[in-house]
Amino acid sequence: MPGPRIPEAVKTQVTAHIAAFNRQILQDPNVSYRPRYQGAFLYLDRCDYGQVSHICRLQYTGAPDRWTFAVYKYSDARYDADEWFFPGAEQVDGTIDGALRAGMAAYPP
Repeated sequence: MPGPRIPEAVKTQVTAHIAAFNRQILQDPNVSYRPRYQGAFLYLDRCDYGQVSHICRLQYTGAPDRWTFAVYKYSDARYDADEWFFPGAEQVDGTIDGALRAGMAAYPP
């Protein structure tokens, strides 16, 4: 069952954090993460040279550094919270930054 809805203030902070990650870490104007919000979920997609791909889904737990993580599995076309055998899984630490880094390892641009 989904947790609490993501407050607007948290969405604003997350969006700013993702924009900073795009500038500082990705450093390529043709590659960027894009957040999508739905209820308790934050979906992280990445645009690579015009091609948008699903990367992962985070669930808000009420704490800014304790998001739950589900990687997108293209083989099943779904988000899987039980899948932990993928490149970058060691980066997942409950933070937005950890999810972004895990996504880079799981699905390199």
